[in-house]
Amino acid sequence: MDRSRQRIISIMKVVLKAFLSAQTLLQTASFLSPSVLSSARRLPSSVALSSSIGTMTAHTEVNAFIDDTNTSYERLHRAFELQFWGTKMALSGPQYSTEELTRTKSEMEAFLADESKLAKTRELLKIVPADSHHAKTLKMLERTFRCYIMESEEAKALRGEAMKIEGQLEAARNKLSLGAVIDGKFEEMSSVGLRNKVRVDPDENVRKACYEGLTKIGDFVTENGFVELVKVRNRMAKALGYLDFYDYKVTNAEGFGKIALFEILDTLEKGTRPIMEAARKRFAEENGGDDALEPWNLSFKMAGDVTRRMDPYFPFSKSVEMWGRSFAAMNIGYRGATMDLDLLDRKGKYSNGFCHWPQPAWVKSDGSFQPSVTHFTSLADPSAVGSGYTGLTTLMHEAGHAAHFSNIEMPSPLFSQERSPTSVAYAELQSMFLDSLVGDADWMAKYAISKDGEAIPWDLIADKIKATHPYKVFALRGMIAVPYFEKALYEMPEEDVTAESIKALADTVEKDIQGGLSPRPLLSVPHVLSDEASCYYHGYVLAEMGVHQTREYFLKRDGFIADNPKVGPTITEAYWKPGNSEPFLDLVENLTGSPLAGQAWINMLKQSVEDLLKEEKVAYDKKRAESNADSSCDDIDLNMRIRIVDGDDVLADTAVDGSFLATCNRFENYVQERFMKK
Repeated sequence: MDRSRQRIISIMKVVLKAFLSAQTLLQTASFLSPSVLSSARRLPSSVALSSSIGTMTAHTEVNAFIDDTNTSYERLHRAFELQFWGTKMALSGPQYSTEELTRTKSEMEAFLADESKLAKTRELLKIVPADSHHAKTLKMLERTFRCYIMESEEAKALRGEAMKIEGQLEAARNKLSLGAVIDGKFEEMSSVGLRNKVRVDPDENVRKACYEGLTKIGDFVTENGFVELVKVRNRMAKALGYLDFYDYKVTNAEGFGKIALFEILDTLEKGTRPIMEAARKRFAEENGGDDALEPWNLSFKMAGDVTRRMDPYFPFSKSVEMWGRSFAAMNIGYRGATMDLDLLDRKGKYSNGFCHWPQPAWVKSDGSFQPSVTHFTSLADPSAVGSGYTGLTTLMHEAGHAAHFSNIEMPSPLFSQERSPTSVAYAELQSMFLDSLVGDADWMAKYAISKDGEAIPWDLIADKIKATHPYKVFALRGMIAVPYFEKALYEMPEEDVTAESIKALADTVEKDIQGGLSPRPLLSVPHVLSDEASCYYHGYVLAEMGVHQTREYFLKRDGFIADNPKVGPTITEAYWKPGNSEPFLDLVENLTGSPLAGQAWINMLKQSVEDLLKEEKVAYDKKRAESNADSSCDDIDLNMRIRIVDGDDVLADTAVDGSFLATCNRFENYVQERFMKK
């Protein structure tokens, strides 16, 4: 009997050896944790063989499930994102429609809300080693499925109803004719154009008319479905057991609830309220009285003149080149990504910059890397004063998003998609850290260059610091006003939610949090309408806390950020590669060595103008000396293909033009021809 058993075992070993290829053995070894491999070596041969066969079966099952989930999600994600881009950019193709956008989004979310997939994920988690890479992927799938599965049939029906209302509201909003009555005539402008004139137009009557144009957005959305959308969103969240829609959104995105979030925000709000109150008093005293605090005067009197004087040093036609040079100097690359940039404002286009990925970056089961495909947009009017600075800041912001998501190196596209359970704060930290450079004196010393090749003078930067630094708290208060408004909005009893009550609430929150009506009315903020971006703005606040903490880290470690070749590799490893596999708070603490806090931000607000001027002058002079010594005109390699588009039209393409700088030159010529010869 023993000999027969030994013979059978020997035969099975031979068969097994012949069956297993080198690749299969490698994959099996990778499936096992070190502890399992060590234990297997100590087992009797017959037991080890039986264990190996069982392990191979489990390994095959796990691989098949993960591979099928990855490829299916990738297909559904791509279909939705192409519709998202087509409808938001108002492309002319017949394949783009609000109905198709709703259908593809429903199909993607139905896939993510499949309860059988969650059950299978949990079943497989029981049979894989806890420290294996498969377990890491399965845990992320479990987190993702839990964000979308609605055990309540009522909630599912309400979710569908909310998506339908939102689609109709978005379609109506895209057709809204915005503008202002100037000199007795209606002048059509986008929300971006209106805000820009509020900031820089020297005529108070024009600024006031443009501010009033912005307030019309609130009238329109509350009369075209937003009231019902708020009610339906709240019913859905409460049917799922959440406090309200805000609690639902923040819990899925950040992993902690609304109460915990506002404990953090309340600390920041209370800590900066005295600074805000003192700043408003000082601002009125320095600018002729309380009239300076009117929403159409505040931004202009704070920096309108400086913005106009800085305008020649931020030509929008050079913005793509300056972004590329800046990122390349920091060793930031895009790992073979393809990027479509739709940068120019036009009628019918979505009124907010964004960056989305129809193709997420991820590592496939065969070890190959799938580069990302990125769509991002801004709303520049190159002929408008101040648009160059605003457009370049937006470009740096969205390009920061693109760099982040193109460098995620994880074994599923679900690690590198921007929706729950990806933290809003985590996503925004990357882009806001990089766009913060545009305001630094050393960055401007090299990249704020006029069309004639002249660098921005120090005296102008000094004037900007004097005009804006004492009042930077206004931006913080404007940022936290959005989450405080949405918190209060979704806490209103349903019977009290009306068009008038929503508009009154927005005014109340602006006056309480910002000290007066805001130059950017809360109901003109596009985030509050969109499902993806609603109850999202707190992410900017948490991210800004992380920005100042991350800036503080680099300045202490290296002494500078602009053109620092260590920045790209550091944030790639610490922030980008993990994707959503690690909590936002852990990532910040792991890099900076300290838990996330608002102290670095508050310290910046408290710094005296005199001390800041001294620091920035030193940085400016050093960078100018370096720039004068560097005559390099080498091409820029960001390791990606770039297509600059304007709706359906392709304006420039690195694959056609041959290089990054050639594409920049084509875009620059296009802008000059279209906007500067009028």
